Amino acid sequence: MAWPCQLTIGSSLSIRIVGYKAVTEERLKKMWATVDAQSNKKDDVKRETVYCLDDDNETEVMKEDIIQGFRYGSDIVPFSKVDQDQMKYKHDGKCFAVLGFTKQNSVPRHQFMGNQVVKIFAARDDEHAGVALSALIRALDELKMVAIVRYAYDRRSNPQVGAAFPCIKPNYECLMYVQLPFMEDLRHFLFPSLENNRKITQSETQLSAVDSLIDSMMLVERDENQEERDLLKPHHLPNPAFQRHFQCLHHRAVNPDSPLPPMEPWLEAALDRPGVIKERCQAQLEAMKKLFPLTDVEKKKKLKTSAQIFDKDSEEPDAKKAKNEEEEEEYNLADISEGSVTSVGSVDPARDFRALIRLKTLPFGEVCQQLTHRIEQLLGNKNTHYYMKSITCIQAFREQSVKLGNADLFNSYLQSLKRSIPSRGLEVFWDLLVQDAVTLISKDEVDGSTISKNEANQFLMAEEKKEEAAAAPAEDTGDVDDLLDMM
Repeated sequence: MAWPCQLTIGSSLSIRIVGYKAVTEERLKKMWATVDAQSNKKDDVKRETVYCLDDDNETEVMKEDIIQGFRYGSDIVPFSKVDQDQMKYKHDGKCFAVLGFTKQNSVPRHQFMGNQVVKIFAARDDEHAGVALSALIRALDELKMVAIVRYAYDRRSNPQVGAAFPCIKPNYECLMYVQLPFMEDLRHFLFPSLENNRKITQSETQLSAVDSLIDSMMLVERDENQEERDLLKPHHLPNPAFQRHFQCLHHRAVNPDSPLPPMEPWLEAALDRPGVIKERCQAQLEAMKKLFPLTDVEKKKKLKTSAQIFDKDSEEPDAKKAKNEEEEEEYNLADISEGSVTSVGSVDPARDFRALIRLKTLPFGEVCQQLTHRIEQLLGNKNTHYYMKSITCIQAFREQSVKLGNADLFNSYLQSLKRSIPSRGLEVFWDLLVQDAVTLISKDEVDGSTISKNEANQFLMAEEKKEEAAAAPAEDTGDVDDLLDMM
């Protein structure tokens, strides 16, 4: 269906346009109806909605006496019909206004959103509109730019921001509109880099095998004339869900008592890889199995407590047993002897740290001081094994700080540690810490923290290289030592 509108640039330029949906998600029309199981008539079933108070008598409330409520935290804010009408975003109606222009490479493909692509043409039988729109399209194409536009389908719909790309074909030219995200639509994640990851290294043979597999699964083949032919054409492939739906409806209408038939063979084939691809990638798949062997990881058996071993809790109700099993952590013989832990040792400092926190025999600050001393001792050994052990301690430090709602000691230590990295030659250790994404504790995790979520995300990112300044003292570890004294 055509969508007539005006493309506006500023307040003085307006072009009559018509939009057509080029790509959109097709949905099945809702045709289900509730009918009587005996008569199969819709009129024999009547729906009645009753509103009642949540009290002992279930007091009935008339429809005109209820209003909508918006849940805001633990409170419910009432909104009347008048309030709902007033709070809606109001605008002048359909709109396609150009807000500005930008380079095409400034609009990344992964930010395309919405469920449609709209082709914008000049209005039919309007020569002036055709010339003006053609000039805009060709200028955008030559400059490799796009128009950022404000789009609203009609007065009732919310406005969108989107990009209009130039599209020039042998038979026609148009703008292709794609919706872009607002700030709330974006999701920012911080992941460790896969490059230079010392924990995961691939051999050239493995990389070559993956390349070969991808080449063998290309959905293009050459015919006798060396012309490329697509093996999978989406515009010729019907939606399998639609086909199955109507197959079952037709069968039930013709055969009301027989069971539904299986899926038709041609439909199953449409959901599978083409036969040519199956044959072509068989050798590559076998090579992948050999180069990337998979091993079954046995699930750790839950260790029993001493009470369970001696059947001390056999008289407890089953419901209480189930609850205890869910809430209690794994408990082993080492945990039984944790009462003898009096300080953070060097064998397993992370475990000792957690044990002391649970026992609460020492103040939290003092236990943290013992842990950071062990971390500093481990970092004195320039070895990957000791680096990994240090990271395990830092992770335990962070975990317990979040649980106890105390972020200051951890954040201060990690910030001072980062400042001392260059002078102590711990770049390899820091790279490993970045790969594990161990960052500062933000306000979102602990209310008392002074670090925002954005600052926590930026903390592990590589800093920009600055111009060389005066050389700092080689043995500058004062920040860490001062912090340990503060604890």
